[in-house]
Amino acid sequence: MSLIHVIILAFVQGITEFLPISSSAHLALAPWLLGWEDQGLAFDIALHFGTLLAVLVYFFRDWVQIILQGFGLRGGHDPELKRNRALLWYLAVGSLPIGFFGLLLKEHAETTLRNPVIIGSMLILIGIVMAIADRAGRHQKTIEHVNLFDALVIGLAQALAIVPGTSRSGITITAGLFRNFERSAAARFSFLLSTPAIVAAAGKAYYDLHKAGGIPPGMLLPVVLGVFFSALTGLATIAFFLEFLRHRTLKFFIYYRIIFGILVIALAVFLRKPGG
Repeated sequence: MSLIHVIILAFVQGITEFLPISSSAHLALAPWLLGWEDQGLAFDIALHFGTLLAVLVYFFRDWVQIILQGFGLRGGHDPELKRNRALLWYLAVGSLPIGFFGLLLKEHAETTLRNPVIIGSMLILIGIVMAIADRAGRHQKTIEHVNLFDALVIGLAQALAIVPGTSRSGITITAGLFRNFERSAAARFSFLLSTPAIVAAAGKAYYDLHKAGGIPPGMLLPVVLGVFFSALTGLATIAFFLEFLRHRTLKFFIYYRIIFGILVIALAVFLRKPGG
């Protein structure tokens, strides 16, 4: 892999994993549109570990406080988290659906569902649903108001992200808006809820790589650079997006999803499919 190849894919992963525009859609289509060969399992894992590192670093203090409070201990200074001492267990309950459906639908998610028409359709459909949620939500609740039902609803929504083109952050933020959370609070809870799922996905990918014989010769440097650049981009993206939502709506991302979805379907119909 060339350096430019590594940097572009790492930037795509770091940006699209946390913005509500679907990382799976962009990573599936970028090599196809640019005429690159598949980057391979080892580099895919590097990208996932990079975004995992980004979310763990950014929310490290939050997670320390959430875990300590979940076990009845004191720690951390975030006032919203202090007023929701059961948040750890709500996040645990919210993580169950994607674990269950991920195991159930894993084969389909990696084969039949990775169809560009499906990807494009989900980009458009979730974009429309996001627009409705952005308008309909009352934008009143913060992290301190998360309850068991909120966590279950948003967790069930996260399970839909198994379908490529949905976007984990997109569907969970949308569900949060329907539950009347502020935009930035919906995004913050979305990122916290995504952490166990990203940990599980990275662990599973590492296991698959280990079974396949480890990092192939010549791939060590691209893997290291992939982790570094996707983590760096992910950190910047999380910070940017949370600040963006404190002052603005999701309108830009809604338009982007719909236009990109139409483009994906058009390319699938009039040109060849990825890998075809």
